[in-house]
Amino acid sequence: MSFELCDWLLCVRAQLHFQSVHSEFTHTHCEVHTHTHSLSVRELLMKMKELLLFLSCVLCVSADPLHSDIAIGGCSESDGENMYGLDGEEIAYADFNKQEFIYPQPPFIDPITVPGGYESSVAFQHSCRENMKLFGKGMKDYPPEQDAPSAVMIYTRDEVEFGEKNTLICHVTGFYPAPVNVSWTKNEQKVTQGSTINVPYPNKDGTFTQISRLQFTPQQGDIYSCAVQHLALTQPLTKIYGEKTLFKQNTLRGTHVKTEPSVHQNSWI
Repeated sequence: MSFELCDWLLCVRAQLHFQSVHSEFTHTHCEVHTHTHSLSVRELLMKMKELLLFLSCVLCVSADPLHSDIAIGGCSESDGENMYGLDGEEIAYADFNKQEFIYPQPPFIDPITVPGGYESSVAFQHSCRENMKLFGKGMKDYPPEQDAPSAVMIYTRDEVEFGEKNTLICHVTGFYPAPVNVSWTKNEQKVTQGSTINVPYPNKDGTFTQISRLQFTPQQGDIYSCAVQHLALTQPLTKIYGEKTLFKQNTLRGTHVKTEPSVHQNSWI
């Protein structure tokens, strides 16, 4: 609640107090007076005014929401990454192939820009590679940590209507290090067109999340899958989405397999 609104509340409540002091508060005074014989009418009114102001200020107390932003930079001999995020959402990253900053933001928000973001990312990559030369030799004997994805989900962006364009989403989280590789199939045939994947986004526990999207038009009988590959996996982790999802779920229940059906409510039957 803003300070202007707080002041307005105090003013209105004070006006109500003085306007009703001879009518509404008379009954209140009588009730209190039966238990507080030693207080005068003036003292009671002053105490009631203090209580009213106290309650008004209590109503005006508010907590501003906290936001968290993050900036991630990294490099290797052949690749690099610079990314900015806000409240768990990716807002900008450097595309060194296109030589520009990309802003993957929804159209319904006010655009958030990072002035000079790409130029500073290029400068960071240069210093990062210089540091890698200095520290790389001393760190080469440390075994790298590897955590397989803790969760993979496949679902559609919109409710499914046959013949209407939609987007399949493969959400991968809880893995380290980044990135993962996600591949799509349609009716067991590899799909190479219409798929994208975002840059890895860090989680609070130090692992990463990546989301791959596939543009598709659902048709009766079609079955899609996304297969996730990672250094900590001995074989791809696959999620299935399509007509036979529920049938496969019942068939595979109770067995430990790497191919798992989606149970998302948008799966069509």
